[in-house]
Amino acid sequence: MSAVHVTVWDDRDRGGGGRAPTASRAPVTPAAAAAPALFIHNIFTWGSDSTYGFAGQRTLADSRRLLLLDRRGYGDSPDTARSDFDVDAEDVVEVLGDGASAVGPGGAHLVGHGNGAVAALIAAARRPDLVRSLALIQPSAFTAAAHHPVVADLLDRVRDGAPGIPDSVTPEQYLRASTEGLGMVMPEPTSRRLRAVATSMRERPIWEAEIPLEAIRDAVLPILVICGTWERAPAAYREHVGLPLMAVAESLTDSLGGRLLRVPGYYPHTQEPAAVNAALREFWG
Repeated sequence: MSAVHVTVWDDRDRGGGGRAPTASRAPVTPAAAAAPALFIHNIFTWGSDSTYGFAGQRTLADSRRLLLLDRRGYGDSPDTARSDFDVDAEDVVEVLGDGASAVGPGGAHLVGHGNGAVAALIAAARRPDLVRSLALIQPSAFTAAAHHPVVADLLDRVRDGAPGIPDSVTPEQYLRASTEGLGMVMPEPTSRRLRAVATSMRERPIWEAEIPLEAIRDAVLPILVICGTWERAPAAYREHVGLPLMAVAESLTDSLGGRLLRVPGYYPHTQEPAAVNAALREFWG
């Protein structure tokens, strides 16, 4: 049994009676319906979260089983002293290979957002036999695009003395600085949200991740990279976060031979769920 919590959504037997809107139902083949999708979330959130997580993808459960992994320290998964992308990748592999998760033979489609996309990439490189495809939503795979000037500048800043988070800073203060401080709306600081923020504050720096690009290329997996256009983002957020993420998305698409989808906004799967869901349906086949 997996060490992390996995939320399971499967509305195929509800005939439109579940929470998934019937308007978006689409015909699917038995083979496609039999292939589940495993989602791995980013920071400040958990799998089924409606603010930063994958609640907007619930409609996809009308055609296949959706598995939403809560990374350690997030959602309903156990606490961890330090969140780590390598450990997350091992958890992904465990879920994929765990008969109790009902992934089934042939593995699952992986969907990762941000730091969760890095875990998905590492997991796919370790066990490509368990992965059917990779959909990467604004992956934080900065080291894979270190040659790009805007990413190189970011890596130089964080590696050459970017200050850590002082012990005196509370999760609520950090959440406020990370949202209102950049011109965005701060979500309600519930205990569940603040636990996720506290875990994010002590995550292993994502710029330490080495992305196994060659192993992923050798696996010949279908790759879809989804990125926002960021034109509506607050200026500071776009400059410091958006530009590097867009560069990473372009670089990964090129290096892995994938397809790049650009959608308006800066949180594609929550701000433009219809466009992202339609792309995932088409991608999965």
